[in-house]
Amino acid sequence: MNEFKKEIQTKTNDIIDSGLGFVFSFGFFFVIFFIGTIFSVLGQ
Repeated sequence: MNEFKKEIQTKTNDIIDSGLGFVFSFGFFFVIFFIGTIFSVLGQ
């Protein structure tokens, strides 16, 4: 058996972790885009 499978650090599902990573990264880039849009509108 693989030695990394013997000592599992977390027993959570990887799909949940991947989904949370996607949601947080999407939210971060959305905030950056939103701030840029606000500066673009105010600069006109």
